[in-house]
Formats: sequence, structure tokens, C-alpha cells
Amino acid sequence: MNSEQPGTRRSARASQAPEHPRLRREQLTVSAMIRLYCAHHHQDPDCRHCRQLREFAHQRLRRCRYGQGHKPTCAKCDIHCYAPAMRKQIQLIMKWSGPRMLWHHPWLALRHLLDSRRKAPKRPHGRPLPP
Repeated sequence: MNSEQPGTRRSARASQAPEHPRLRREQLTVSAMIRLYCAHHHQDPDCRHCRQLREFAHQRLRRCRYGQGHKPTCAKCDIHCYAPAMRKQIQLIMKWSGPRMLWHHPWLALRHLLDSRRKAPKRPHGRPLPP
């Protein structure tokens, strides 16, 4: 039985979570990649800079113009929604973490590889950004 009241921290966080399982999996994948990179390069699995990058990546996933079930992987996307500095940093992290994901998180790595084989849908025109 859940004893938490509406409006508590958990229910507020749950309302922000994406509903589609694929977006949730992408959030888990990018978080795992950032943690691997940060633990190796910064010796702190949750440094401030990497935490900000992870929050930015999660925000971009929630606000994707393709919607929940039709989003291509970021490498195949023709809408570059990351700020240039953040994009450069996430590319560096993905390049370093990608091969290591097979050892640390094989299921996430495999699913990401399968998702990357999908053909990107047509670019959405005039679709408003979600909140």
C-alpha cells in the first residue's frame, strides 16, 4: 500500500517521467553512459558537471519533436536539439562509453544498437514542443 500523499517528491517525479518505454530506456542508456565516463575520468560518479549534462539530456528526450514512439536515435536525427557545447560533450561521452556499455550494460547497449537500425521517420513540421 502506498502511503505517500499526492504532491510529494515521488509523485512529482513520476509525472515528469516519459510514458513511452523507449524514451525511458533511452534515458537509462544515456545515464549509464554518463556514469561510466564520469566514474573513469572524474573519479566521482555524480559530479556536478555530469549531473547537469544528464539532466539536460533527459530534458531533451522529454521534449523531443518526434514524439514518444517515433523518435530516432540521436545519431540518425536531423533535428539537433542539443546546445553546441552540450552536443560536443555528449558525443565525447558516447564515443568513450559506447564500447564499454557492452560489458557494463549489455542489454541497454544491444537495445540501443537495434534502435539505431530503425529508419528515421519524416521530420515533423510545425509540431509544438511538449512542456
